[in-house]
Amino acid sequence: MAGLGYYLAVTGKLTIDTGWGRRVRPLGRCCAASGHRPAYGPARPHRVSFRLVRAPVPHVAEEFALTEHDGTTTLTYAGELGTDFGKAGQWWAGRVALAWEAAVRASFASIRAEAERRARPGAAHR
Repeated sequence: MAGLGYYLAVTGKLTIDTGWGRRVRPLGRCCAASGHRPAYGPARPHRVSFRLVRAPVPHVAEEFALTEHDGTTTLTYAGELGTDFGKAGQWWAGRVALAWEAAVRASFASIRAEAERRARPGAAHR
């Protein structure tokens, strides 16, 4: 039964949200800059913020922001992750945050590579 509970918690299929002993920690910041042209079209979103309602922890809030300065577009990420049950939840948050931050870093590496490819002279845009 413990194995099933662990599987459900890790996959986000079971989230226990009691609020008891809630501890919140920041998720690592990430940043990716494109070359010398805006990364977005005529509609210019500046910030997307959201909370996840299904995750391996009861509280995740994330924000992605686009800024442009001197012809360079920068995408930044910031987030926070919260767990319940005091020190036990803090231990769990450390495990979840490692995987979460690795996934965000991998996504940003891919975004940066594509932005740099598109910024090269003569690169085709879709």
